[in-house]
Amino acid sequence: MLKKFRNILLLFLQIVIFVYILMLIFLYFYQRNLMYHPNENNYSDDQITVNIEKVKVKTSDEIELLGWYHKKDLERYKTILFFHGNAGSIENRIHKLNHFQGMDVNFLIIAWRGFSGNNGSPTEKGLYEDGKSAISWLIDKGVKEENIVIYGESLGTGVATHLSQNKNFAGIILETPFTSMVDAAKNFYPYIPVGLLLKDKFDNKNKIKNINVPVLIMHGEADQIVPYAMGKKMYEIANEPKFSYFTKHDNHMMEYDENLLNTLNSFLKSLN
Repeated sequence: MLKKFRNILLLFLQIVIFVYILMLIFLYFYQRNLMYHPNENNYSDDQITVNIEKVKVKTSDEIELLGWYHKKDLERYKTILFFHGNAGSIENRIHKLNHFQGMDVNFLIIAWRGFSGNNGSPTEKGLYEDGKSAISWLIDKGVKEENIVIYGESLGTGVATHLSQNKNFAGIILETPFTSMVDAAKNFYPYIPVGLLLKDKFDNKNKIKNINVPVLIMHGEADQIVPYAMGKKMYEIANEPKFSYFTKHDNHMMEYDENLLNTLNSFLKSLN
């Protein structure tokens, strides 16, 4: 009887191990489908009210990225370069972009490769190239590096942090940042060796140490995707001068209310 029980237990353990290995194989090969969601569509009813020019930003690997460019005065005002998160299109950021109309600021927002009808597939390396190409595009338009404000939203904070290392940008804004993609993935898959499997690691917590321009970090305690503690940790690690906007009720997509807009305006004015 005992031998039969042991055989059943051994068979059960073999099945569990087999299923676990199959799951690891699936996650390794399909992880980018789980990380990047270009077809997700939120805020679809918003109408653009700020004046924008649709532009194309070409990368070094010959991919043309859709961009929206809003120009007021390149000499007098800073220019925000907006890196969006891992889901949706540029249109899904209209509710944010409309508010820039009332600010003394220019902006360029780009859609990542594989997003908003762009060719290519998103990867960590590819997104860095996209962001780098957008910076070069702005400089070619006459925007000085010291007049660029890098704005990263969620996944975009990984690109913003990477590209701002040892640079002389006017400042950097991080909305709902994560410490690293490994840390964020562990929050969802604590039983998976994500450090070994993950291809796109976006190691923000080590890279932010190399940023020596003013930093604004914004995060809400109610964030159910990126833990609020990660935003707080990023703020602790960041070099001075640094500023924060931490709220109790904001979820992952922060509310562009009067308090947040006042914080953005104050930060931008402090850069002049």
